[in-house]
Amino acid sequence: MSATASSAIPAAPANGIAGVSTRHFIGFMTMVLGMFMAILDIQIVSASIGEIQAGLAASPDEASWVQTSYLIAEIVMIPLSGFLSRLLSTRVLFTISAAGFTVFSLACATASSLPVMIAARAMQGFLGGAMIPTVFATAFLLFRGPKRASVSVLIGLTATLAPTIGPTLGGLLTESFSWHWLFLINVPVGVFIAVVVWSTMDIDRGDTRLLGRFDWLGLGAMAVFLGSLEYVMEEGPRWDWLDDPTIAAFAFACVVSGFIFFWRAFTRKDPIVELRAYADANFAFGSVFAFLVGIGLYGAVYLIPLFLGRIRGFNSLQIGETMFVTGLAMFLAAPVVGRLSRVMDLRFLLAFGMATTALSMWLTSRLTAQSGFVELWLPLSLRGIGTMFAMVPVNQVALGTLAPAMIKNASGLYNLMRNLGGAVGLAMINTLVIERSAAHRLHLMESVNWARPGVSQSVEGIASALSSRLGEAADHAALARVSAMVAREALVLAYNDVLVVIATLFALAVPLVFFVKPPKAGAGGGAH
Repeated sequence: MSATASSAIPAAPANGIAGVSTRHFIGFMTMVLGMFMAILDIQIVSASIGEIQAGLAASPDEASWVQTSYLIAEIVMIPLSGFLSRLLSTRVLFTISAAGFTVFSLACATASSLPVMIAARAMQGFLGGAMIPTVFATAFLLFRGPKRASVSVLIGLTATLAPTIGPTLGGLLTESFSWHWLFLINVPVGVFIAVVVWSTMDIDRGDTRLLGRFDWLGLGAMAVFLGSLEYVMEEGPRWDWLDDPTIAAFAFACVVSGFIFFWRAFTRKDPIVELRAYADANFAFGSVFAFLVGIGLYGAVYLIPLFLGRIRGFNSLQIGETMFVTGLAMFLAAPVVGRLSRVMDLRFLLAFGMATTALSMWLTSRLTAQSGFVELWLPLSLRGIGTMFAMVPVNQVALGTLAPAMIKNASGLYNLMRNLGGAVGLAMINTLVIERSAAHRLHLMESVNWARPGVSQSVEGIASALSSRLGEAADHAALARVSAMVAREALVLAYNDVLVVIATLFALAVPLVFFVKPPKAGAGGGAH
């Protein structure tokens, strides 16, 4: 057996920060920056897909793979990172991850075709994905007592702020320079991270003996299981789920590989992913909350820009400017959450966060075709506050009662649940939007008929306004415009329905908070 990370951490000098040497503290903060970059790149392209699509001469469906390929690869790496961290050590794994992320960011920026871009994005997501859970695990191994609450606030702010400001930063870079800078910005930062982490984070040692017991079949099954699951979740709504032969094939592969993966995980002495952490009730409930946070975090970041682009016609910069208020609210709420988490029962903070997020989603569900920043700033701000109040306590609830030897694997599982929540949330959103917009369109079309005086008057008014330019074609153009208005209103109503569903999920989760035990100060990662 390898030495545990906690026993391998060198003693901190007297002038250390929070009981951690200054050298390790600097290295840890650099790791947080790496995690920020890895999470940021999930959403940084969301507001600029149109520009990337044009630059690579791709169709809209093809261009969506610029984001999907990154998510699929990242979701495979996250649970694997725990084993790799024990095999290689925190320093080696994080340095390789940062360096690989940097190299393939450069490859994305110089890609001249869609296949090259997709391959580079997949490798960028796979290698960069290891940085996310490694930071969570390192925080619980390095920090003790009240300082862990402050670090949890920092990590929670980073994990939630990065995807929130992704569209803002991406829109700004694309409008100011070009879409290539969405990836070029990673290069100098990535080099800095790799150098600093290699020079500072010698906090544990790898155990190469684990390689001899490496479960290659389990790894392959896990990769196929999670990759197929992510693909089905992403593409299913677009292609009518199992009616499409490709989706059906991936769903079958997901079921078969999932059976093999769980069989290996529960029967092998050294499985590729250790699932025993779920025996801890706090970790199990914490993973459920992380799943919901993923739905709210990634779902809202996807849905609101979609509304602003398709309904309001905003460009990438305007979308980013509207979404920025959520990030600002998170930033302002972070120190408040940090202070309260030291003196209050974490369950009350978590319940408040879930309830506030539910309220924000319900308030957002009042969208109209004219909604903009004025109508959205309050619900978007509340979402930022609610997400911070939920994210910080749930980190400590989920990981704060586990033994040190379980932290690395559990951190991967915990982060996997958040990303799976995002994947399921996006699939749910797309499915509901398609189904509810069709239902609303049918209902509105039944109401828009010639028996209603207002309908005929509107069509005549539009035709009269267009007659000077279109002549006899004005009547047909007027009908087409009315049809477009019906489709637009149906889509807005569908977005509102989805937001109500998300609000309901968060509201129903509030009572579950009181089924967990509040972790004691300093618990987890060694306080047993």
